[in-house]
Amino acid sequence: MNHPYTFDPLPQPVVGPGEFRFAAVGLDHGHIYGMTDGLIQAGAEVSCVYDADAERAENFAKRYPTARVASSEQEILDDPDVRMVATAAVASERAPISLRAIEAGKHAFVDKAPLTSFEQLEAAREATARTGLKYAVYYGERLHTESAVLAGQLIERGAIGRVLQVASFGPHRIGGGRPEWFYDKPRYGGILCDIGSHNFDQILYYTGATDGRVLSSTIANYAHPETPDLDDFGDAHVALDNGASGYVRVDWFTPDGLGVFGDGRTIILGTDGYIELRKYIDITTDNGGGQVLLVNQEGQYRFNANGMTGFPYFGQLIRDCLDGTENAMTQAHAFKAAELSLQAQAAAEVLAP
Repeated sequence: MNHPYTFDPLPQPVVGPGEFRFAAVGLDHGHIYGMTDGLIQAGAEVSCVYDADAERAENFAKRYPTARVASSEQEILDDPDVRMVATAAVASERAPISLRAIEAGKHAFVDKAPLTSFEQLEAAREATARTGLKYAVYYGERLHTESAVLAGQLIERGAIGRVLQVASFGPHRIGGGRPEWFYDKPRYGGILCDIGSHNFDQILYYTGATDGRVLSSTIANYAHPETPDLDDFGDAHVALDNGASGYVRVDWFTPDGLGVFGDGRTIILGTDGYIELRKYIDITTDNGGGQVLLVNQEGQYRFNANGMTGFPYFGQLIRDCLDGTENAMTQAHAFKAAELSLQAQAAAEVLAP
């Protein structure tokens, strides 16, 4: 069915060659490649890389030939041409790396979960307030997923009226070969802190809320007794400062029969309609991922978002760093999503196996 909406033009590079150089430090999670690709597509240049695992750093440099392998993190911090440090280190190490970058006068770009404790959150808030530098967070399930970007544009255009509730589901496949830190709660932060942070970001963004409180949350290790520190299930219900609400459910129970890592979905209820995102797969069809389903007072519509929106966040972030603006994401939003994640994790009732 034809739709009445027009969308933003596809984003273009926002800087010229060499105008915005960044470095990668800590390559423990594969998200570093999505972070790097997004910045490069927006015009940035990755100029150097450091990881304690020399082979991992060399492989990164092979993929990105502009990146020289640094001998230490300090070498990168001392490089005046590096404007930003991107990190996807072990979750508990992301804040320390990012805070060292900020103290060296550089912006930080941090994989989710961006921090794993309230102490780290307090330190990050203090550092950004004092320096004016960014502690930007890669909430990739919204920022690097075109269906999620398109949903935001539809909401901005009033397609479903005022958003009342966001239910965000983040199932994942645990797979094999996970590193040791993945099963160590002090290092990964717990399931609601870790993958749940994606969902809290979406709840705040789509509702337009700036604050919230956790009404209830639960965690469990239902099926992995051999790794007792692993939460394989978590959920949370939050009330937001503008009267809307949100629900998060995350788990490590994606079955092998699914063709992708997880059937990530978000359902957004408004006063005049609703939107469902089928981000990565539309099961039993050949539609693929990137599906946006919209029902409102005018009709029902399906959008294949692939190729429709691109990923404007990365260019906006680069310009924010250069111009002192907050168009990509406010610092308050980045920290509030992390704070709700920490609060939900800390307050969670542990369910019996």
